[in-house]
Amino acid sequence: MKNYLIFLLLLTMTTASAHGPMPARLSPPSHLVQVGLTDSDTTAGGTARLCERVTFSRGLRYGESEANVLDIAASETKADTPRPVLLFVVGDTFAGDRAAPELSRQIQDQAMCFAARNDMIGVRVNYRLAPAATWPMGATDVAAALSWVHGNIDLFNGDAREIVAVGYGAGAFHVATLLAHPELQTDRADVAAVVLVSGTYRAGKDASDSEKAYLGTDAGQYNKRSVFPGILNVDVPIVLAWAADDSAGIVAQGETLKKTLCGAGHCPRSALLRSRDGIASAFGLDGSGDSLAEPTLLLVHQLEARGLP
Repeated sequence: MKNYLIFLLLLTMTTASAHGPMPARLSPPSHLVQVGLTDSDTTAGGTARLCERVTFSRGLRYGESEANVLDIAASETKADTPRPVLLFVVGDTFAGDRAAPELSRQIQDQAMCFAARNDMIGVRVNYRLAPAATWPMGATDVAAALSWVHGNIDLFNGDAREIVAVGYGAGAFHVATLLAHPELQTDRADVAAVVLVSGTYRAGKDASDSEKAYLGTDAGQYNKRSVFPGILNVDVPIVLAWAADDSAGIVAQGETLKKTLCGAGHCPRSALLRSRDGIASAFGLDGSGDSLAEPTLLLVHQLEARGLP
């Protein structure tokens, strides 16, 4: 626990904002549909400590399905310029998380609070799940969520020009699919960079039940529904990661994607995580060591330094 707190303190100190206060933020317009909680609630334990002085806006609807909602986390400390956006698309499997819903939300809240405490806006995208939702609904949900963020994130002092999409597990496939298939992209669904963690990018004949539930049982369709070759045309920065405790299949997926991208002249930054026990672990928030925190913060700072007009 001591190491955990020291880690968080160092992260906060190294990226603390030097900006002064700004006027009170605008209230979201009345046509936005909010469901569930909209407050500054925190949960017990590590999440509560990490989320101190972080405000959550929960259940903002971006589509027609009840699953089409997103949550936003922002620091109570106001910045005088719009902040980069870390958008999380998370899922252990295409059918949902293995952990209990409340535990999954706490783990994901930690990652969002990591963004908020490091001078960014955290966004979590909820999307439709298999078997009710099949390919390409996950990717089209991400596209719709991104369109919503582009149109509304300024209300939370976010900069729509600096959105970094973080796909984790099944979410990595959805984010990569959206980038690789232009026909699925909608108006203002672009991102400035992506972080892909422990994803499946092309299913094979040994596809899991979860993959079959989303991609279908006809393995002859899997190549067409993969991220290849479209991912080779993506021109935004990519950070690619997998964990030492991932299955051999997931490791092979990451290695193949990296090799293919490098061969196309678009070699991604890559990271080997010590553990992948949830998105918070991937960012080292459990004190597990090697994590995505440093490469992700470096990526965000490089985007800020580009000086977009």
